[in-house]
Parts: sequence; C-alpha cells; structure tokens
Amino acid sequence: MKEYSDVEIIVCLKNRESYVVRYLFDRYLPMIKLMVYHAGGTGEDAKDIFQDALLIMLQKIDNDEFVLTCKFKTFLYCVCENLWKNIVMKRQAATNYLTRRSYESSEQDFTEMYDNKLYENMFYDMFETLDPVCKKILNLYWQEFSAKEIAGKLGYQYSYVRKKKCECQGELINKVNNHPTYKSIKKSQELTEAVVYE
Repeated sequence: MKEYSDVEIIVCLKNRESYVVRYLFDRYLPMIKLMVYHAGGTGEDAKDIFQDALLIMLQKIDNDEFVLTCKFKTFLYCVCENLWKNIVMKRQAATNYLTRRSYESSEQDFTEMYDNKLYENMFYDMFETLDPVCKKILNLYWQEFSAKEIAGKLGYQYSYVRKKKCECQGELINKVNNHPTYKSIKKSQELTEAVVYE
C-alpha cells in the first residue's frame, strides 16, 4: 500500500480525491475498530463513526485557516473518539432514562418498548428536538447527577434545575407519546389486545 504524508492527505481531501479516502479506510479503520470494540461497540459502529469523522474533518479542512497541529492519525483518532464517547453517553442516558421510567410509571412499560430498535431511534430523534438546556440537564440527570450537582455544573439555580428537569421530562414524554410511529404501534397493540381478550 502506498503511504501518503499528512500534507498529501490534507491536499487530497481538499481536492476530494476518492483514492485517499480508500487509503484512510484501509490504513486507519482497524485502529478505530479496536477503540470501539474495547468500549463495547461493533464493527458497524466503527464504520459509522469513521465516516462521520471524515465528514467533520472535511469541513475543518475546507476552512482556509485550518492548520494541522498534530499528526493526521492523531487528529482522526481524537475526532472518532469524541464521536464514540458522545454515542456511548447517549446510549447510557437512554438506559438510565428507561430504568427510571420503569419505576416511576406503571402505565407505560418503557423498558420493553426500548428493547425495540425502532423505539430507541424514535427516542433519540425526539430527544434531539429538545432545546439545548433541556438536553444538558436531562443528560446529566440520566447520568445520576443530583439537581444540586447539575446546578453547579451548568451555573443555574437549584430550584431552576429541578423545575426545568420536570418540564423537560414532560416535554420529552409528550413528544414520544405524540410521535406518529408511537401512536401507530400503540394502536396496533390495542387492536391485538382487543382480539386476544375478546
């Protein structure tokens, strides 16, 4: 395999040379797979992370003021690692959320619901529509931080965090309940139960 210098890689990426993208996949994807495997991910996760990282890097490289201040390999690894940490955090947040909901609500079985990938994707989609403050507060809350700790981390009043957390949870639950996919599945379940218990 022909080796490319960091300068050559940057120039080729700027010029959108497809062969250098293939080179990067062959040369560095195994390294990213190893990192993702060690954190409980899959080969598909690694490929997704790698592709997202390349898109981010292309955006940065396209900026005329961009300067590579470390080895390209290190730059790529850091971007992939940050993306993967973000995904792991979201997955953990979803798991913590579901655990809490299973104890807090007897009306809806969120644990069973989120065993299904479709529901998981729907939850992430609705979570991403929340305002940035809601996302920060809920993320920290689901990571088991207390309201007092969250207030300290984000620089808000304790009472504001408690109130906002309840509002954000309510908004998220409402968004999920009103999601067309959720409504459709609930309707199917109700029809199934009606047939079974008749």
